[in-house]
Amino acid sequence: MDKFSFINSEKLRKQIEFIIIIDEMKNVLRRNLVVDGSRRENDAEHSWHLAVMAMILEEYSADKVDISKVLRIALVHDLVEVYAGDTFAYDVKGNEDKLDREIMAAEKLFGMLKDGQGDEIRALWDEFE
Repeated sequence: MDKFSFINSEKLRKQIEFIIIIDEMKNVLRRNLVVDGSRRENDAEHSWHLAVMAMILEEYSADKVDISKVLRIALVHDLVEVYAGDTFAYDVKGNEDKLDREIMAAEKLFGMLKDGQGDEIRALWDEFE
């Protein structure tokens, strides 16, 4: 018996599983430190901070910005790292197969969601990449 057997909707069950999996972003540590330098930032913090910065700094863009789309991309751009891990920008070896690892992770992660929801998030992720 699975832990979501009380949920009658397969779609809702998959959405909840997805939400639980992406909670792992809190455990994916990045190389950079938080502003006070006390510890390494995690992926969830990074994505949240990027989204808030985009919202706050939107007024400085020379072009009209679709802030809703920017925020959605900011929130999903690193979701694949729950499976692929974070690859440091200057890690020559790690960057050799980064895209392959992330594409496999995207297929696995976004493939969980049904009714076009996974496709929509995948398209946002693809646009960022």
